[in-house]
Amino acid sequence: MRRIAIAVLALCLSPLLMGAGTGSSVFPGLRRVDLSSKDRDALDAVSAYLNSLVTLKGGFVQVEPNGNVDEGTVYISKPGKMRFEYDAPVPTLVVSDGSTVAVANRRLNTVDRYPLFETPLSLILNKTIDLRHSPNLVGIEHQGGQFLVHLRGNQAHTRANITLTFAEPQYELLQWTVLDDQGTSTTVALRNLQPGAVLAPSLFVLPEKSPVPRKEN
Repeated sequence: MRRIAIAVLALCLSPLLMGAGTGSSVFPGLRRVDLSSKDRDALDAVSAYLNSLVTLKGGFVQVEPNGNVDEGTVYISKPGKMRFEYDAPVPTLVVSDGSTVAVANRRLNTVDRYPLFETPLSLILNKTIDLRHSPNLVGIEHQGGQFLVHLRGNQAHTRANITLTFAEPQYELLQWTVLDDQGTSTTVALRNLQPGAVLAPSLFVLPEKSPVPRKEN
């Protein structure tokens, strides 16, 4: 199975991407949290933006360290629900129903499940998000018309391994990047976002394994 980079936003499944140990790498240019008034306002603005996204539909492009590029569609319904559909031929489907995250490989007919609270998906899927006061906030950057928020996937990590990138000054979410313990990164860029999209509840039903056909005697 290819790397799964949802992150946040990603949004990003910690057990699959980051390992259990403390990351040893850090994003270049990372500035430790020492917030100016401008920084606090920016963090409040992106938090307000994320809180305004109750439902969302859009496309994504995932770029892996080896150069592989995959595309697909993302659906979000807060709190807690999300669906990542990869375009063929990638067989991966990721669904959160609000309490459980299921990762299905439709080619191998496998489904792995994880408690939502054990993943960093709350960075995006919580009903209320406050990045400025988050214990996972490690650093920020203002970089060429973009505002980068560096976070750790969980408090077992001492350094940043997730970056959310927002446009300035609109503070719209553009992409997220996940850094693993080996120092390689996977980026998911968002496009054609449709905030407020009407989404069918069936999108967030967890996938099940297909029954094995019975052999005829």
